[in-house]
Amino acid sequence: MLCATVAGAQDAPAATAAASSDNLGEVVVTAQRRSENLQNVPVSVGVISGADQRTFTAGGDDTLLSLSGRVPSLYVESTTGRIFPRFYIRGLGNIDFYLGASQPVSIIQDDIVLEHVVLKSNPVFDVGQVEVLRGPQGSLFGRNTTAGIIKFDTNRPTQTFQGQAQASYGSFNTVTFDGGVGGPIVADKIAFRLSALYQHRDDYVDNTFTGASADGTVTPKKNAMGGFNEKDVRLQLLFTPTDKLSVLLSGHARDYDGTATLFERGYIKKGSNKPVGPRNEVSYDEAQNNPQAYKTYGASAHVSYDFDFATLTSITGYETTSGYSRGDTDGGAAANFPFNGAPNGFGESQGQIRDLDQWTQEVRLASNGQDRFKWQVGGIYFDSRDTTDFYQRGYFLTTAARNPNNWVRLHNINTSWGIFGQVSYDITDKLTVTAGARETKDTKSTRLLKTADTAAGVVTYTGRRYVRLSDKEPSWDASLLYKIDPNVSVYARAARGFRGPTIQGRSAVFNADFTTANSEKNTSFEAGFKSSLWDNRLRLNATAFAYTVKDIQLNGNDTNGNGVLFNADKAKAYGLEGDIELRPVRNLTLTAGASYLHTRIDDKNVYAQACSLNGVLVCTVEDPLFTRGTGTGTTYFAQINGNPLPQAPKYNLNFTARYDMPLSESSRIFVATDWNVQGYTSYVLYKTKEFTSKGNFEGGAKIGYSGNEGAYEIAIFARNITNEKNLKGVIENYMAAVYNDPRIIGVSVSGKF
Repeated sequence: MLCATVAGAQDAPAATAAASSDNLGEVVVTAQRRSENLQNVPVSVGVISGADQRTFTAGGDDTLLSLSGRVPSLYVESTTGRIFPRFYIRGLGNIDFYLGASQPVSIIQDDIVLEHVVLKSNPVFDVGQVEVLRGPQGSLFGRNTTAGIIKFDTNRPTQTFQGQAQASYGSFNTVTFDGGVGGPIVADKIAFRLSALYQHRDDYVDNTFTGASADGTVTPKKNAMGGFNEKDVRLQLLFTPTDKLSVLLSGHARDYDGTATLFERGYIKKGSNKPVGPRNEVSYDEAQNNPQAYKTYGASAHVSYDFDFATLTSITGYETTSGYSRGDTDGGAAANFPFNGAPNGFGESQGQIRDLDQWTQEVRLASNGQDRFKWQVGGIYFDSRDTTDFYQRGYFLTTAARNPNNWVRLHNINTSWGIFGQVSYDITDKLTVTAGARETKDTKSTRLLKTADTAAGVVTYTGRRYVRLSDKEPSWDASLLYKIDPNVSVYARAARGFRGPTIQGRSAVFNADFTTANSEKNTSFEAGFKSSLWDNRLRLNATAFAYTVKDIQLNGNDTNGNGVLFNADKAKAYGLEGDIELRPVRNLTLTAGASYLHTRIDDKNVYAQACSLNGVLVCTVEDPLFTRGTGTGTTYFAQINGNPLPQAPKYNLNFTARYDMPLSESSRIFVATDWNVQGYTSYVLYKTKEFTSKGNFEGGAKIGYSGNEGAYEIAIFARNITNEKNLKGVIENYMAAVYNDPRIIGVSVSGKF
């Protein structure tokens, strides 16, 4: 099975001067904390170049969501706008929309681990390379993870003046800029890099609601929502006072405001998974047109000292954020969906982080040189604390409770420490063995600071007000790499990952007790080959894998639509992933492929609350059901044993092509296209006819002129060129759909020096 990696894009990848060469060149990664040829690393790694990442976002796409499907087994989605992306590797992720949700995919930006879901949304800009490490990780990077790591390395200061920039303009007044410039301040001693990102789109979705607003704040408006403003800046300073000491200081800031995810109530019809209704029109009677806004700041210090035999590295990071997101979560005006003659479905929610602070400190000692025996040891301490408010209006609340007093305030603390190490030994010139180990302790606590659930602010909550969970577990990995010849190698890897316990405190807003989940452990096996053939004009890599997650953490919904954490006995999966890149002639680059994934929940005793409203089942459930309650209070529960994991596409197909037509020795015209197809995907834990997709596809095209040996480029592009309306998420009780972005057509200019 083959799957496009470097160039999988809706906008086909940007070319460089290398496009005119006969071979593909070398891909260098740092998946093992040292620079190595991708083909020599005994880990399944997907790579996206910085140039390609900027191409993906030329139409204003979210810099993280745009990575979905770009490498095999990576999927990214969100039903909470641009401040809460959810990542999945080989089907492992977390569909929870809770602001304190734990995810099994770790995000690392410039060696700083980002744990909180809002911090994980920090945009990527002026990036040099993105690496996706699949399978459990822990013996080298940050916090331990059961699914894998997405690692972003931005362009760093250099001792020569360098810069790059890309700007574009497209439909809906979409404007983007991604750039960076830097060079020496004091030759060989001090250098800088200043980077910036700007993205804007006008509101383009109409709110057609004309009745009495549920909260008195909504009136009909054309072009009421859908737009955004994303402004980011980063400054890096590199000090090299001696040839042994290096100090890299970095600071960044983010200012974002935009629209939370738009839910389209009633756009999913019972018995079908084909959404109906327009993408640019809603009828919302509350939530003030779904605003969201966040400000984030961060700083880090990366200090390295070369002791000749080894290098000691200290990485210190601090991140802080605050903001809110508000949404009409029932997806439509209650008056348009009456029950027994009364408006039905007041559903407005708001999550607000009043203050979040994250500190990380990592220390690592790694051997130098290219000896047969290489080693690394280190440790990390992690501390995250936040105060978060949740406000909820819903059909399940009494009339008196439908007011801003219905809210809770939580204080969450997550601390973790880990010690880790890895050794690698070249048994022969062809055979290398690598092994790593880690010990991790993870502790979480949630305290309910305030709650009010009636108009008079009277507290009636009787559940727990403080929960603390802690666990300590080992993890490990071991691999063998055998070089059949200089161009072909085979490898095998086994690994065990650990994700600590987690707490869901938001349920207190519904007068429901906290829910929790114990630690999960993933044992994974994979084997594959890596090859550079035909004088490096063909790069072909493939991997087969299987894993078992014991006590897997899952998230369903209770009768109030509130997320509920629980553990299932286990989940099993197996699959194939690969990538191919081919340059059959000098100016033509092709990629094509497919990935396959099979996942299964194994636990006969777990059930998920199914789609119901006012005691009526509103979707077609294909699992065994049992009920609780009677009349309008009837609740339906579906047995999920044997079901696939949610948001885990069965397969993914990719095809990209780019052809450069030389006009002179230094200039060319190019044309490029790419297509992506997503296989069967279930958006919920239980089987339905409605909450699935199969065969979703999107295509992109780009045509332009490149001059001065790739130093600058002018192009016309299209994203989602056929204007597909694909289902990306659901709100079950309201049969509400979440769509992908509409077609964007525009022009872009880019340059580098």
